[in-house]
Amino acid sequence: MGNGTKIGIGCLGVCLVAALIIGVASAGTYNSLVSLDQATQAQWGQVQNAYQRRADLIPNLVATVKGAAAFEKDTMTAVTEARARVGQVTATATPDITKDPAAFQRFQQAQQSLSSALSRLLVVTENYPDLKATANFRDLQAQLEGTENRITVERQRFNDAAQAFNSKRNSFPTVLIAGFFGSRFAAKPYFEGQPGSDKAPTVKF
Repeated sequence: MGNGTKIGIGCLGVCLVAALIIGVASAGTYNSLVSLDQATQAQWGQVQNAYQRRADLIPNLVATVKGAAAFEKDTMTAVTEARARVGQVTATATPDITKDPAAFQRFQQAQQSLSSALSRLLVVTENYPDLKATANFRDLQAQLEGTENRITVERQRFNDAAQAFNSKRNSFPTVLIAGFFGSRFAAKPYFEGQPGSDKAPTVKF
């Protein structure tokens, strides 16, 4: 066997070893991205559960308020319409909304509008002491307050999971590998707080 042949075989061996190392590293990076992506998806599910819990409480809140006071019609209508918009946005959301920044933004804006409408409703209830004294209303108070706190917690946990994914995804050389898969490993959006809403709303009746 000539020296040229030996050198050729040696180079081929080095190339095969290098390809194997790159392949193993790429597989590890891919699996890491999959794991972080799944963690984000799981946390998104928790966010949806918290928001759905709030949406489920609103019909009872509206019925209780209507039954106990000659309440401002515009205030009640605003809450009902905001809840309906949330339902429409949720129903038309993409299957994986965490990879669609525009759909994610629409979802967040709809939820913020509902939060604002609820806040206005709760401020107006201060004018109705008899309403605040009813047992059903006090129970709704506790449930809604707990739900608002849970929403804040789950949103923050989602942002933490999204940050972990994005940090990994945008690091080198992971960003090169992620780019091969297109939107499969698109960067995750974040929840953004409304001005002055850096803590959970205080629900007082």
